[in-house]
Amino acid sequence: MKLNELQSDEGSRFTRKRKGQGIASGNGKTGGRGHKGQKSRSGGKVARGFEGGQMPLIRRVPKRGFTPLKDNDFQVVNMDKLNGFDDGVIVDPAALFEAGLVRNATDPIKLLGNGDLTANKLTVSVTAASASAAAKVEAAGGTLNLTAKA
Repeated sequence: MKLNELQSDEGSRFTRKRKGQGIASGNGKTGGRGHKGQKSRSGGKVARGFEGGQMPLIRRVPKRGFTPLKDNDFQVVNMDKLNGFDDGVIVDPAALFEAGLVRNATDPIKLLGNGDLTANKLTVSVTAASASAAAKVEAAGGTLNLTAKA
């Protein structure tokens, strides 16, 4: 069997009913909408979560917790990912972004100590670092510069 020979099973796919297209559409006089009411009218849509005037569930259930306005959403880089850099290179947010290790160069970046650092004398410039990550960079003969978060 080839990809161009694949077919759906008979009766597994249906064409949707086109509502409100008149008597000749095969949906009868009311076009498959039934008689009267909001959903029979053109543009008669019901908002998501609307319960006919009853207090919606999302407003009935108690709320718990809160979302802080300033959240520390760090982009995480593990120690073993830095092995791709050459010795003596300055590893800053732009270099990490260029290597594809972070989503963007503007959000805060945290260095974690997962894995071993085989590259020597890297100058790592990130927003934050764990204690084990800082120790591993220093042990490899490199320096760690912590920059202020914007």
